[in-house]
Amino acid sequence: MKMIREVVEQAVGALGLPVVAFSVEHPREESHGDYSTNVAMVVGDGSPRELAEKIVSQWLMVNGQWLKIIDKIEVAGPGFINFYLKNEFFLEETQKAMEPGYGKSETLKGKKVMVEYTDPNPFKEMHIGHLMSNTIGESLARLQEACGAEVKRACYQGDVGLHVAKSIWGMQALKMKLNDLQGLALQERQKMMGQAYAYGASKYEEGPPAGEAGETAKAEMQSLNKQIYEGLSGRTQGSAPTGLMEMYHEGRKWSLEYFETIYQRLGTKFDEYFFESEAGPVGLEVVIEGLDKGVLEIGEEGAVVYRGEKDGLHTRVFRNKIGLPTYEAKDLGLAKTKWGRYKYDYSYNVTGNEITEYFKVVLKVMEQLYPELRAKTTHIPHGMMKLTTGKMSSRTGKVVTGESLLNELKETVLAKMGTRDIKDPEKIADQVAVAALKYTVLKQAVGGDIVYEPEKMTNLEGDTGPYLQYTYVRAMSVLKKTNTLRVDLSHAQGINPSAQELAILRWIYRYPEEVAEAGEKMAPHLVASYLYELASRFNSFYNAQKIGDDQARLALTCATAKILESGLGLLGIQAPEEM
Repeated sequence: MKMIREVVEQAVGALGLPVVAFSVEHPREESHGDYSTNVAMVVGDGSPRELAEKIVSQWLMVNGQWLKIIDKIEVAGPGFINFYLKNEFFLEETQKAMEPGYGKSETLKGKKVMVEYTDPNPFKEMHIGHLMSNTIGESLARLQEACGAEVKRACYQGDVGLHVAKSIWGMQALKMKLNDLQGLALQERQKMMGQAYAYGASKYEEGPPAGEAGETAKAEMQSLNKQIYEGLSGRTQGSAPTGLMEMYHEGRKWSLEYFETIYQRLGTKFDEYFFESEAGPVGLEVVIEGLDKGVLEIGEEGAVVYRGEKDGLHTRVFRNKIGLPTYEAKDLGLAKTKWGRYKYDYSYNVTGNEITEYFKVVLKVMEQLYPELRAKTTHIPHGMMKLTTGKMSSRTGKVVTGESLLNELKETVLAKMGTRDIKDPEKIADQVAVAALKYTVLKQAVGGDIVYEPEKMTNLEGDTGPYLQYTYVRAMSVLKKTNTLRVDLSHAQGINPSAQELAILRWIYRYPEEVAEAGEKMAPHLVASYLYELASRFNSFYNAQKIGDDQARLALTCATAKILESGLGLLGIQAPEEM
């Protein structure tokens, strides 16, 4: 595409036409060519079709070595110029596709990128929203790497705040003892802390029983919250309940260890971990700076607020009335902490879209206090996962954990596998379950909601992750039977491919373009869509043609397998050895 754009630009200049923006893209119908441009319709006066004919006859067909890859050029419709590539070009690209690194580019070479995603809270269970954030963030990180960037994966975890106090209060109220919890498996400990949080959260909203005086559970939790902050800063002076900080540190450690088991299952390895406990003190410094510069102001009961109405936003508190930093202050402290640790060119925050308005306020204050950091920071909101059927239905009112969702998908896969002769069915089932989840999330544009349908998501037919995995396994099976790792197509000039073979040839070469565009637009769904079409074309070819030891057909099979493995990797999905 780059070469065609450059040649068209040269033609426009050589013919004395004004240089304006024009498109070069793949036509929807391949019968209209492999590339098409609207340049004649957006430059000059007069008839676009006549101008298109002039551009083709006076420049495109008589200039440049580039014609060696062009089979023909046609003018179509009101003035589109359609380019048809030679089979020799397709064969050369297929040869390249069998080599390591095909699809990678250097469009972001020299750039430093930080992608923050997942962001679970210790003392609470990881829920399905965290799975969505992890899936999207991991794929975005891989796409940026494929475009040549140096990428740091970051996870920001809320290890302080009211949710921690609610959980610890719940543990105390439910008589959970550290010694007893230490004897449980890691997953069970995390589950117990999640139950304690749920109990504490429910009591936090309740007032004292009718006719009773005294401190409410809500006030007790607020007190615990303050004591934890003071304990972490070394300012607690005997006022904390016995064992409070020990319970805090142990619970925090268990949560972080548990989260790592989920990250491993999902194929994520973070480079940097940030915590609210470290961002909070920096956030308080930012609050002082905001007051000094007039960006923030003192509000009711001494709280520090940002009056967002003047910027079309809403008022948010940055330091509460008892002097503790809010999420807003901590997020600004996080931005400074990130920058201090890694001098990035781009920083991306992947979160659920329910906090989009919140982030607008944070970014507006960042813009006024640290414009250089704001210019580098982008919030990427994602949609929600809708649970509509079965025990995973959100209508039950229960929080659906990420692990339980993965486990149900795995159980669904195992049931479909039945008694197939597979070496490690548990491992394969888990890989397929993760693929089912990730592909469902990534096959649509980031930001939209998705529906959780385990039977449909795990199907080996249709637009699913398991379908792509199955196609990869099918292609690899052919290659293993013939002991083929790569094929030399240097002597395959002049072949006459069948319709099914040509369909694959005309799709393979697009892979680097799709990866580059997906990286530029932060759009994993472009890769997902490309892979589904590739798999569909390969399966049509597989069903219609006998591959055997035919070298050209083995080359198509090998290139397809290589691209599927690479593309699935960009989506954070493993390509299994068998299914």
